[in-house]
Amino acid sequence: MPADLHLHTFYSDGTQSPQIIVELAAKNGLTTIAITDHDVVTGIDPAIEVGKKVGVEVIAGIEFTTEALNTEVHILGYFVDYYDQLLLTNIDKIQHGRESRIFKICEKLKNLGVEIQAEEVFALAGHRAPGRPHVARVLVKKGFVSSIKEAFDRYLDFHGPAYVSHYKLSPAEAIKLVLGAKGLPVYAHPASSNCDQIIPDLMAAGLVGLEVYYFSHNQSQVKHYQALAKKYGLLLTGGSDYHGAGSGRDIELGNFSIPDNLVKKLKDEYLRRNMS
Repeated sequence: MPADLHLHTFYSDGTQSPQIIVELAAKNGLTTIAITDHDVVTGIDPAIEVGKKVGVEVIAGIEFTTEALNTEVHILGYFVDYYDQLLLTNIDKIQHGRESRIFKICEKLKNLGVEIQAEEVFALAGHRAPGRPHVARVLVKKGFVSSIKEAFDRYLDFHGPAYVSHYKLSPAEAIKLVLGAKGLPVYAHPASSNCDQIIPDLMAAGLVGLEVYYFSHNQSQVKHYQALAKKYGLLLTGGSDYHGAGSGRDIELGNFSIPDNLVKKLKDEYLRRNMS
């Protein structure tokens, strides 16, 4: 029974609704999915509601963007209590930072001769979690670049000329927040961050898993992170990081999955911690 534990809806930087994603998951044979929007939990309830109707189990999740060692470190949280007040308070603070960041990015782009308005980005996003992908889509729409990839390559990547940081938790703070919401914190797509040396510190903060199976991890990287997970006694998870049709990512929902036994181990750990 295949699963995909890394999916984004249009409540963060995805392009499709939670309802459509769950229906696609069912159509394409997935039995368990996790909604892991960036710094927001709004899409979880509608996904769970549809999941009950179509026979797809929906795990409540989130993905926090943090920074360490001059790179982004993403922390996934699974089985979070998404009504936890401390979690929601921090999400609200992060969203205010995201909104402020868009104005700063637009100002940097203007100084580079690329003029778009923050209001255009907010209108396209349609919610309080605007991010760089929304800026990229506006750049494509207005003809400044030919693709979302070009927008990131030329302007928006972590070291790009229009990159702006926003209020972020530290990795340890994100892990603590997930644990406080009774969730399980997992280091997302570790090869993207390329800072394996941080894993012992993340474990000291309470990390329980590594996203070993990720759509862009090659075979060598998968073996590397399998070995690290075994070495440190961490759970193995995985997901497609699906962002929806037209998102600029070359993957379709259902084309990447992990076996159900990995989900069971994750569930067992959650139950061990919270149901005793």
